[in-house]
Amino acid sequence: MVRVLSDDAIASVLDLEELLPVVADAFEKQASGAVDRPERPHYPIGTGLKPDDPEEPVGTGLCMPAYLHGATYAATKLVAVCEDNPERGLPTVTAQISLVDAETGQPAGYLAGNRITNARTGCIGGLAARELAADGPIDLAVIGAGTQARWQTRAIDAAVGSRLESVRIYSPTASRFDCVADLEAELDVPIEAASGPIEAVDGATVAVTATTSTEPVFPGDALADGTLVIAVGAYTPEMRELDDTTVARAARVFGDVPDEAAETGDLNGHDDLAVLPFGDVVTGDRSRHSEDEIIVLESVGTAVLDAASAEFVFERASAEGIGATVLL
Repeated sequence: MVRVLSDDAIASVLDLEELLPVVADAFEKQASGAVDRPERPHYPIGTGLKPDDPEEPVGTGLCMPAYLHGATYAATKLVAVCEDNPERGLPTVTAQISLVDAETGQPAGYLAGNRITNARTGCIGGLAARELAADGPIDLAVIGAGTQARWQTRAIDAAVGSRLESVRIYSPTASRFDCVADLEAELDVPIEAASGPIEAVDGATVAVTATTSTEPVFPGDALADGTLVIAVGAYTPEMRELDDTTVARAARVFGDVPDEAAETGDLNGHDDLAVLPFGDVVTGDRSRHSEDEIIVLESVGTAVLDAASAEFVFERASAEGIGATVLL
């Protein structure tokens, strides 16, 4: 029997406060080497479907497998990225996660993947804010007003609780006002739309970038001493959210997957930069050295977190009898 979980089914059992330790444990296992995470292949899809340009693909497919040693299930996330989808009223990125029994190899679950991906990515920011932000109240700046801007804010709120005192959202479009309205309806913290990127990060103790930009989204000299910068948008050499000043001012730079983080547009021009594993922060081996140092976390995402989060959601849904079951 294969249990199929829709996005609504996943939403009914997914809780960020309970997911945070699951993601932390996955980072610990990744840091200790107790995971298998093959390189993720990516390939063009839709070639031949454009009548006016048959040689041009319409999107990119990705396959992201992972297994945490001792887990009940092995996971494979299948992703399609189609840049024209917003014009069709569809999400640019669509993901599904397949689970198989790790002992028998038999299919066990098929899950809608977008909410799981968004939540586990949000938890990366939440854990970073909890472990690396300077002591005291957190004044959060978020550059970007899309889906991940919302999840980063939710997860940071879940991770730090009453320490989060204010949030400023900036995007160059009116979407920032919609983002503020959505988050105000969910969170018990003052949230406002900033008039510009400098106004957003001015005085912030934590600054999140969650965009698809190919150019820096704020000037690094606008950051206050002690700021934690959580960059989750850039995951290719062509994408960039941070300028050279931000990276140069950083006392240390962490990456959820250091080798891949070093290749993003944010960091790939800094050949002498040592990108430290964020897993060491979660295990307690590294922490903030002083209240004044600027720290950067560069996140590109890892299928290890998808596997752990999907198993957490799947087991909760199974225990509650949620989802449809299909006999293959």
